[in-house]
Formats: sequence, C-alpha cells, structure tokens
Amino acid sequence: MREGWYEDDYLILFDQAEISVVSDRYAISHSLPGYDVIGLRGWDDFIVRDSAGHMYSVPAVVPNLQHLSPFVLPNDRTVLKSDDRFAGKIKWYVKPILFGGSPEPGENLTWVSHEQHAQLVRWWNEKYRELTAQKSDVPR
Repeated sequence: MREGWYEDDYLILFDQAEISVVSDRYAISHSLPGYDVIGLRGWDDFIVRDSAGHMYSVPAVVPNLQHLSPFVLPNDRTVLKSDDRFAGKIKWYVKPILFGGSPEPGENLTWVSHEQHAQLVRWWNEKYRELTAQKSDVPR
C-alpha cells in the first residue's frame, strides 16, 4: 500500500496482492459486482476497477453504478507526496453525510484505522440496503 498527496487528492493505493483482500473486506461485490477496490480517494471515495480494467471513483458509502466517475491514476505511484499527519488513518464522518451528518469539521469528524474504516463502510452500506428494502416493502 502506498499513500500520499497527488495534486489535491489524498490517495491510498493498494498493491496488486492486496486488492482481492481489500475488495472482500469492503464487500464491494454487494454493491458493484465485478469491481475491485484498488484504492481510496480523499478518504470518502473508493477507486474501483471493472473487469475491463477501467477505473472509476465512487462514494465508499453507498457505491452504485449511477455514481461511477471516470478516474485516472497517476502514471507512477512514486509521485505520491507522503504526509505523516495522515499515514495509516482515514477521515470518517461519524454520521455519514448521506444520512444527514455534517460535512463540517467538528463532532461529526474522526480518524479511524483502515480496519475500522472497512467495518464502518460495510455497516453503513448494509444499513442503506436495509432501509431501501423497507421502503420498497411499503404498500402504495
């Protein structure tokens, strides 16, 4: 894994050997079958790759096909400018913005480990699936 600044984005890029494990850890196949997580962009978004090798950025909380945005990785991973303030940490909104959390620095913002991030992303994505399933069960 390599991480650091590339232009205005803080990137965390997983090594080829890590991609399968990370993709499973985030359970990306539940939301985007056929995609792999190859990194994180700005802490809030996944960098994913489809089976044809195309890369996209997509929100980590509630990733879906409608929110895929083409993304181009830096040509050489060594261009990432390391920043010890953020090494090994991921910014996390205690209550994700999609669920009404504030994007402003303050009580809703914390820093978590990579393992905690995966657990939180899975939990909130499952919560979203439960809520949307309940909505579809409501008679109209």
